[in-house]
Amino acid sequence: MEPTCKGITMSSATSSPQALGSLLAQQQSAFASAGHVSADTRRQRLQQVIDLLVQHHEALTTAIDQDFGGRPAGFSLMNDVLGALASLKYARDHLQAWMQDEPREVFAPYDQLGARAWVMYQGKGSVGILGTWNAPLYTLFSPLASALAAGNRAILKPSEVVPRTAELLAKLCAEHLDPRVVAVVNGGPELGEAFSSQPFDHLVFTGSTAVGRLVMANAAKNLVPVTLELGGKSPVIVSRSADLQKAAFSIAAGKASNGGQICINPDLVYVPNAQLEDFLAALRGAYRDLNPTVAGNPDVVAVVNQRHLQRVEGLVADAESRGARIECLPEVLPVDSEDRRRPLRVVVDPPADTQIMHEEIFGPAMVVLSYHDLDQVIAQINSRPRPLALYYFGEDHAEQRQVLEQTLSGGVTINDVMMHAALHDAPFGGIGASGMGHYHGREGFLQFSHMRTVFKAPAHDPRREWGLLPPYGEHYLAAMLAGVTCD
Repeated sequence: MEPTCKGITMSSATSSPQALGSLLAQQQSAFASAGHVSADTRRQRLQQVIDLLVQHHEALTTAIDQDFGGRPAGFSLMNDVLGALASLKYARDHLQAWMQDEPREVFAPYDQLGARAWVMYQGKGSVGILGTWNAPLYTLFSPLASALAAGNRAILKPSEVVPRTAELLAKLCAEHLDPRVVAVVNGGPELGEAFSSQPFDHLVFTGSTAVGRLVMANAAKNLVPVTLELGGKSPVIVSRSADLQKAAFSIAAGKASNGGQICINPDLVYVPNAQLEDFLAALRGAYRDLNPTVAGNPDVVAVVNQRHLQRVEGLVADAESRGARIECLPEVLPVDSEDRRRPLRVVVDPPADTQIMHEEIFGPAMVVLSYHDLDQVIAQINSRPRPLALYYFGEDHAEQRQVLEQTLSGGVTINDVMMHAALHDAPFGGIGASGMGHYHGREGFLQFSHMRTVFKAPAHDPRREWGLLPPYGEHYLAAMLAGVTCD
C-alpha cells in the first residue's frame, strides 16, 4: 500500500512527468491558500526534516555505501548527514531575524510628511531542487533549508545515479513529510528534463556546467529564476612562501575526500618550478599517510560507477599517451573490475591541449603544473571559465591580496582547500560557468525570498499645491531644470 498524506498519494517508484505537474500544481495551490507562513511553521517544517535525517541516518548511509560500491558510513555522516543538519539547524535558529521587515529611507519631501517605506521578505512558492549523486543528501537538503526558511514549499529530485538512496529518500519523505510542503520524485533523464521545464517559482540545480546550461534553457521557457551550483577546474596556487608540507597535506586530504568526487575539489595545482620535486615528495608522503593502501581499503571512496571510472581513466590515459608524467599514489595497482577504488593519479605538466587540462576531473586524479611567474599563473586562471573555488597557499600577504583581487571564483580558501563551503553564515555559489546564485545563511534565505518593496504614503499629498501636477504653471519647467545639477 502506498503511503498517503492529506489526500495526495505518493509512491517511492518512478514518477511520471504528469504526476510531477499535478504535484507542483497542488503545492502552488496550497501555498496560495495558506498565505503568510509564520516563523513557528517554518521552524516546524525544518525540524521535521531534521528529525527524518536523525532517525534514519543509518539506513541512508547504508544506501549511499551500496550505491557507491564503497563509501565509509563515517564519511557519509560527515559530508551528507551532518552537513545537511548543520544547514537545516542554522536556518531554523536564525530565520526569525531574517524574516523581519527592513525599513528603508523615504525620499524628500515625503520623509518629512510621515511617509514610510520598507522591504518585506516573502516566500516565492514552490522550489524545485535537482540534487546530484556525489553528495546525494547534502545537495538536496542544504538548499532545502534556505527554501523552507524563506517560507517556500519544495519538490526534490535525487540523482538517478544513486538509485537506492533516491528510492529510500522518496519513501522516507512520503512517510514523514506532508507532500504539499516537501515531496520527492524519482526518475531518469526524461523526468529530469520534465522537472526543469516545470513552472516552479524557483529552481535549484547541482551538477555539471553542460547540464546546467540545459536546465537554465528549460527554466527560461517559464521565466523561472535559477540557482545553479556547477563546477569547473578549481585551481590551487602554491606560492614560494608556502609551507610545502602543509600544502601537500591539505591537498592530499582534499583529493582523498570522496575519491575526489566533489565539485570544489582541487583540479589544477600550480607549484613553483624549483619546488616541484619537493612538493611531489611531500604529496606522496601525505597521501600515503592517509591511505597506505587502496585495494580493499574501506576508507577509500570508490568511483561511483563504471562509466565515471572509465571517464577519469580516459583523461589520465590521454595525458600519458601525450608524454605527461604520471605519479600513482600510494602505489600502482592492477585494474580490478570488481573494485572501483583507485589510487590518486598525479599528472605532471601535461600538454596544454590534453583533455585533462580542459575537462573537470571529478575523481581520483589531479594535475600539477610547474610555474616561474605568478602573473602567468593568474593569466592562465583568468583565461579559463570561472571556477567554483580557488585556493592559495602562502604567507606573502601582498601576493595573497594580488590573487584575491585579480581573479574571480565562486569562493576562496587560503592555506587549505574546500573549507569555505562549510561556512554556515556565508553564501556558497559559483560565478559564470561555475554557477549563479547562492544558498547558506542569510544569503540563502534572500535567494529564495521575494524582496517586496512597500511604500506607505502620508496623509497629505503636496504635489498639486506645489504645481507638480497638470495643468502645469509657468514655473514648472524652471523648477525641474533647477534640479539638474552635479551636486
